[in-house]
Amino acid sequence: MVLVLAAALVVGGCGNREKTTTEATTEGIYIDIGDLKYQVQISRILNPSDIEDHNYLMQLPQGTLPPKGDEAWFGVWVRVENTNSNRSLPTASNFEIRDTQDNVFKPYAQIGNAFAYQPVDKLGPNTVLPSPESPAGFGPIQGSLILFKLTTTSLANRPLEFRITSPTDPTNVAVVDLDV
Repeated sequence: MVLVLAAALVVGGCGNREKTTTEATTEGIYIDIGDLKYQVQISRILNPSDIEDHNYLMQLPQGTLPPKGDEAWFGVWVRVENTNSNRSLPTASNFEIRDTQDNVFKPYAQIGNAFAYQPVDKLGPNTVLPSPESPAGFGPIQGSLILFKLTTTSLANRPLEFRITSPTDPTNVAVVDLDV
């Protein structure tokens, strides 16, 4: 009788574990990559003539050409939380956007831009990226920008999938359908 009760408690306790989510049909849903939680705060086309958007487009790699007539800057703002682990963990550095025709777009590095996502080797326990004290964390979006250049054709080939690859396991990929 005691063994049956103990077995029931063990099995019952397993139901309390949070479900791992690696796919989201919309922005705002937390997805799990390892012990970190990622959330796409917002995604949108950027207008270089807009004052706010102009600041998001600072510190592009030297030689980066502006979008052609059939291209547009596209931003994905991400928040990362280490709330499931009591140890420091690396954050993802491998992202891409795919359209329904399997066109793949990689982000542009923006070293030195206060709003740009910068992966870290050690995101401490109970810590958020971007830091709430940083311009990206303190602003209205509260996320770090990952910048892409997409074709206007791809913007029409929806849904666009934003893919995040685990920094420790390349087979662990989470997907968020972006609102365009």
